[in-house]
Amino acid sequence: MISSIFGGKKPPQTTTYYKMLNDSVPVFTDSGDEIYDSDIGRTCIDAVARNAAKLKPKHIRRINGDILNTNSNLERLLQIRPNPYMNAYDFIYKTVSQLYSNNNAFIYIQTVGGMITGFFPINFSTVELVEYQGDMYCRFSFKTGFRMTVPYTDLIHLRRHFCRDDIFGEDGRKAYKPTQTLINTINQGIVNAIKSSARLRGFMKFTSTLRPEDLKKQKDEFVADYMGINNDGGIAALDAKADFTPLESKSMMADSEQMEIARQNAYRYFGVNEKIIQANYNEDEWNAFYESSLEPIAIQLSLEFTSKCFTAREQGHGNEILFEANRLQYASAKTKISLIKELSPLGLLKINEGREIFNLGPVEDGEKRLVSLNYVDSAKANKYQVGEEDGDAEGGNGNKDGGTEDGGGGE
Repeated sequence: MISSIFGGKKPPQTTTYYKMLNDSVPVFTDSGDEIYDSDIGRTCIDAVARNAAKLKPKHIRRINGDILNTNSNLERLLQIRPNPYMNAYDFIYKTVSQLYSNNNAFIYIQTVGGMITGFFPINFSTVELVEYQGDMYCRFSFKTGFRMTVPYTDLIHLRRHFCRDDIFGEDGRKAYKPTQTLINTINQGIVNAIKSSARLRGFMKFTSTLRPEDLKKQKDEFVADYMGINNDGGIAALDAKADFTPLESKSMMADSEQMEIARQNAYRYFGVNEKIIQANYNEDEWNAFYESSLEPIAIQLSLEFTSKCFTAREQGHGNEILFEANRLQYASAKTKISLIKELSPLGLLKINEGREIFNLGPVEDGEKRLVSLNYVDSAKANKYQVGEEDGDAEGGNGNKDGGTEDGGGGE
């Protein structure tokens, strides 16, 4: 895998740490396992990643205000299989999962002969910013011990909670740790309460005086016989030599309100809610989630891919990568029908675009736009309504004074 991703790339041998403005150490360590290994953390990350993975990348070109679809090799690469190990859905899902686990995600742009041939999310252990001949590089360390140094310009870098550090997004452990600890404590309390309720608890009182070693032996035998997991019935039997007095212990557990507070803290951190996680949302709730969580990801992806995939000259000729989603797929049938009825007569929707809203496949000649004859170009309105040519004066033949061409006053 190392060879297929980085090939024969030879990193610079002599580097120094990149000097940061705030004098911090330019090193970021992967701490995402701590967040991703918690059940609620993984659930929230999955809710964002699986919806963000529906974003569709497009290579477009803006020319004189028009947007042209290019159908380029780069677009096909992004839409189908960005690298040999991942399809487009897996690629975006993994990238967003890393972003929400680490608040940083790196994608390596593989090139051969100046042509982009693949995009690889980098699952690193540590990344260091180093400098070589005035340029910034990222030196990645992996769990296998392998290290690779690549130019920062060959990387797509996505960040979340980008505030105090000059390059990296904030490490999420400090902000999310109290919520994660609270949730883990609540879960452990429930488990321990269930275990405690299934056990005998109490003290034994012997009617005769026993030596310490005999007392301990009797106690150990009683525990082994009646307080272990094999005592399914929960009943103990004693003779007249000893009395057993049970102790009632009430396990303290968090109530439903406290548990809900802990969950809401996690939801706020990841920008989701219960309905999004359970896919039980209406179109308004989906639009709110899209605008607050998915759209910022789409904007980041679009800007970074455009900046790193095209030269300044190519960008000057209008080349862009856009990540977009058909939000109308999540609208109600009533809303979809209303939109098509209102937009199609204006020529704002192609036939296939209207079919796509209803999750229908394209048809032949579906790229046509159908318009209503009830609408007319504003510049042609006079000719359409009263038969006047463009430039005709109201009530005249084009002369300012309304006279004839030979200057006479007419008959």
